[in-house]
Amino acid sequence: MRGKLYGVSVGPGDPELLTLKAKRTIEECSVIAYPIRHPGERSMAFSIIEDVVEVSDKRKLELVFQMSSDKTVRASNYNDAMGQLTSLLDEGCDVCMITLGDATVYSTFMRVSKDIEDRGYETEVVPGVPSFCDGAARAKMPLMIGTEGLAVVSAAEGSDLFCTALDDFDNVVIMKAYGSIEKISKKIDSMDKVPEVLVVSDVGLESQYIGPLDKNRKYGYFTTLIVKKQKEAQE
Repeated sequence: MRGKLYGVSVGPGDPELLTLKAKRTIEECSVIAYPIRHPGERSMAFSIIEDVVEVSDKRKLELVFQMSSDKTVRASNYNDAMGQLTSLLDEGCDVCMITLGDATVYSTFMRVSKDIEDRGYETEVVPGVPSFCDGAARAKMPLMIGTEGLAVVSAAEGSDLFCTALDDFDNVVIMKAYGSIEKISKKIDSMDKVPEVLVVSDVGLESQYIGPLDKNRKYGYFTTLIVKKQKEAQE
């Protein structure tokens, strides 16, 4: 009998934000798979669960997804990961692939899940807490009030989608913003309304920063901006 693949969301960093369902699912699976960028690299997702879930008796599987500009390298990584996962599923192992935040928000798992299902295997997604929800809660900032709208966009790979979102929405979450702070800042400075900007960086980690946008600050990979339109620009 084939095993089942679970995409288990482990939240943004604080182990206390791991859901009961996520904990139970991990405990019931015989294999824990986790994405990393380089072989042997420490997995942030694994570090979140290891002190709150019994993992000593689990098989561990590193899935290498390099952040390479070379599409051939990325394709090779992906094919290797698919091969490892299907091999374990064919053995009858239930595999949980743990992912930061929520698996449905810019996660490699959703692509993996679709391809695994297309090959005839069963999958399931266990939801979790996205980093921008955790950051907004810590800052006591409402993401939406009344009839306000919310856009969630990515600034990865030079995307300028945040420009359209900032023009059209009351509230905008810009994920993967670490490499685009200068471009985002210029757009915000050019807006007719003065927005409130909250930076959520490395939330739940020792290097956590939750506060106003500082253009001169160096931000880490896990950096998200929450932008709220709030008042007319002062002349």
